[in-house]
Amino acid sequence: MDFTDSKASSRHLGQGAVFLCAVLWSTSGLFIKLVDMHPVVIAGLRSFIAALFMLGIRFLMPSRRHMPFKLRHLWGGGIAYSATMLTFCVANKLTTSANVILLQYSAPIWAALLGWLLAKEKPRMANWISLMMVIGGLCLFFKDGLSSGSFAGNICALFSGICFGANSVFLRIQKEGDPADAMFLAHILTAAASVPFLFSHPPLFTAANTAPIIFMGIIQLGTASLLFAYGIRRITAVNAMLTAAIEPILNPVWVLLVTGEKPTLTAVFGGAVIIAAVLVSTNINNALLGKNRSDIEVKNEI
Repeated sequence: MDFTDSKASSRHLGQGAVFLCAVLWSTSGLFIKLVDMHPVVIAGLRSFIAALFMLGIRFLMPSRRHMPFKLRHLWGGGIAYSATMLTFCVANKLTTSANVILLQYSAPIWAALLGWLLAKEKPRMANWISLMMVIGGLCLFFKDGLSSGSFAGNICALFSGICFGANSVFLRIQKEGDPADAMFLAHILTAAASVPFLFSHPPLFTAANTAPIIFMGIIQLGTASLLFAYGIRRITAVNAMLTAAIEPILNPVWVLLVTGEKPTLTAVFGGAVIIAAVLVSTNINNALLGKNRSDIEVKNEI
């Protein structure tokens, strides 16, 4: 396998990791709704379990040494992801799940802009086209848009999207380090932020509450964090956000399986548009990267 093939394989592995991560993330809306606790308590408990899980994985499977990274990038990624999780949980309790996902998935826009500004990864035309397709697909997918839900919940969801995009950029900047460190820090910060709420809104640890919290901590957040950290080292921030846009498509799938609620034909079409956007962006970018490396090899031979 030559260098070009190796790089392409690495990108595919990264894309696959982010895709699997998005599949796990997509279960959060349903499980948050099922848990009868304050949203900040939910965020803190699941992050506490996720942090313990990641710590155990790090102990059992020590990562190879990476280049050191700047503390401001570590804290930037940790704070951004912590804010993403906290505002996402709060928004899910204040407004409709559709509104939360629609507004949070403005994230690719912020990832594109912040990635250009902070990581010097200028979006290609394929990225901009894909971003427009994602916006159009989301508008179709959630046809009723922001007609319902509280203003405060909608603002929380929008802020969650901004933080989500910023997190992907900070993790991408740390690609020579270990982005999982920032994800771990985010879970510690989220758990710490929830402590006052544990006293003001004591959680009731019934089986119906505890099982979803454990699942979210180990699988939906802990495993997903490791997958995202793996993937973001291999693909750009905007590509990661475009790939993760599969999450809002899968949200209603879990609802369908649990409650029998069926999506409309318009929603199905909107989902198809978003999937097409991810495929367009991925294929064009991989083709361009392959062409650029081929051009470099030809010039070197000359």
